[in-house]
Amino acid sequence: MLSCKDASQIISQSLDRQLTMRERFALKLHLLICKYCKQFSQQLHAIRAALKLANSAVENDDTVKMPSETKKRLMQSIESS
Repeated sequence: MLSCKDASQIISQSLDRQLTMRERFALKLHLLICKYCKQFSQQLHAIRAALKLANSAVENDDTVKMPSETKKRLMQSIESS
């Protein structure tokens, strides 16, 4: 059984890489019984969705005053998060 510390690390890692089948199974099992980790997972995914939405808004906003190269690097950084 995963500890909350292990679960939170796996949740964070799931944003950067595909989890193994074993990790997915252990995490799903943990999230079934731990409301705090489930809430953490939901919050992390909501933050990621908000960043993607902000990325889209900034990318399409001509009123944002910054060099296009800087804007492009910012968008790439947000997308890779």
